[in-house]
Amino acid sequence: MSLAILTMVTERENVWETEKIGIAIMCAGVVMVVFNRIHKYLPFLKCWTKDADGAEIERQTLRYMPESIERLMALTNFDRRELKTLYRNFKNECPNGVVNEETFKSIYCQFFPNGDADMYAHYVFRAFDHSEEGHVNFEEFAIGLSSLLRGSLIDRLHWTFRLYDINHDGYITREEMLSIIKSVYQLLGSHVKPSLSDDNYMEHTDRIFNKLDLNGDGLVTMEEFCETCTKDESIVRSMSIFDHAL
Repeated sequence: MSLAILTMVTERENVWETEKIGIAIMCAGVVMVVFNRIHKYLPFLKCWTKDADGAEIERQTLRYMPESIERLMALTNFDRRELKTLYRNFKNECPNGVVNEETFKSIYCQFFPNGDADMYAHYVFRAFDHSEEGHVNFEEFAIGLSSLLRGSLIDRLHWTFRLYDINHDGYITREEMLSIIKSVYQLLGSHVKPSLSDDNYMEHTDRIFNKLDLNGDGLVTMEEFCETCTKDESIVRSMSIFDHAL
């Protein structure tokens, strides 16, 4: 998988030179590559927190019951059998019904051992945590996974927009885009050669942001984001890589 990500980064370096929106694909691609495989790793996930001394302990106090499978079928593109399999594995390892941010970080650390996954995992977790309660329940997990792996191009772009829109106010600011770009490079770590400086991060951010900010008001809306991305053939192709992955 690391090779796939590196290939994606190499291809996008040329995209940046032509002022296309390579980072959008890199961000979405990293998420989809990992979550394409999460259903296989669910039996190994642990829902835990840390006590005052930093020791790992299982969280027993919070209990969450999912909605009916019929409602989940209506909200996702998974069928009954797939949802039952996902939920069975999810519930076996997360009997309290939720996954916390530390679990997301541990997943990304396993896939990207040569980088610092904390910030990127934090942003991915926030994108899944629609309730903003500090944990992801099964519905949130299944809906996010469905958008990435079974959704339309627009579904995937909407999810990617939510990843960039860190404070979830409906707009992407230049600062938010810079934060995501830096977190991606931190995630990739030693695989990125040469190492980038803050000026490099800002240069990439400015180039991409200016391409997305169609009316030049300093904010990128969902409409601007989708309009720009859907007109870029490389983005459309990249977003279809994980069709029917499950």
